[in-house]
Amino acid sequence: MYHQVSPSPHPAFRRYTVTAREFSRQMRWLATLGYQTIDMDTLVQARVGGGSLPKRPVVITFDDGYQGCVDHAVPILRAHKFTAVFFLVAGLMGETSRWMLPELGVEFSLMSWATARVLVAEGFQCGGHTVTHPRLAGLDAARCRAELADGRRLIEEELRQPVTHLAYPFGSYDPAARGIAAESGYVTACSTRPGLSGPDDDLLALRRVTIYGHDSLIDFAWRLQTGWSVREHLGQAYTAVTQHLSPES
Repeated sequence: MYHQVSPSPHPAFRRYTVTAREFSRQMRWLATLGYQTIDMDTLVQARVGGGSLPKRPVVITFDDGYQGCVDHAVPILRAHKFTAVFFLVAGLMGETSRWMLPELGVEFSLMSWATARVLVAEGFQCGGHTVTHPRLAGLDAARCRAELADGRRLIEEELRQPVTHLAYPFGSYDPAARGIAAESGYVTACSTRPGLSGPDDDLLALRRVTIYGHDSLIDFAWRLQTGWSVREHLGQAYTAVTQHLSPES
């Protein structure tokens, strides 16, 4: 899971911005190790028993639809013949990520519908990310339904193809939002639950591996295998050991 890709990360969003140079190194690493990108349709077909996966499959996702990802990530993906999934905020296409202003005081340009159509024509996949990017957990049912169903409808109208894949904004969802996502016609929904997505993962709350702006290439490689960075993995191991050695355990 990526958010922004930029040669000059904004300090307020540095945690979620990967530089173009680092993104290039990461994609080269995937290619060197023989990873093959797949889209969400291929994943679903394999999970429900109707299709097969390559030996080393990976789904590359981008939340929010930033123009920076089009400018700096897409050329690198094209060079490696990789595909990716872009989750779009349907009501703000061609505008800015104004949902970020209250908390971060910054906003970024979002791709236009024309740009999204070009990506689809080249084989990239687009999914839903609601209409305005709210936190869905705790949202009243009518507003949640409008965000999910209307967002899906808008993308289908503009791109003229079915949209059955969703990413929850901020990773925020609850059982009610999950149910409304299913009612609205989504087959999958990506969460921000960390870790690798195995065969038994909930299709409407899929795990993803977040790639952070501060990740080293070693962290990236470690995440590919475990879902965690080296530091996170060692921290978990240390916690497990200390709990085991605790006199109260």
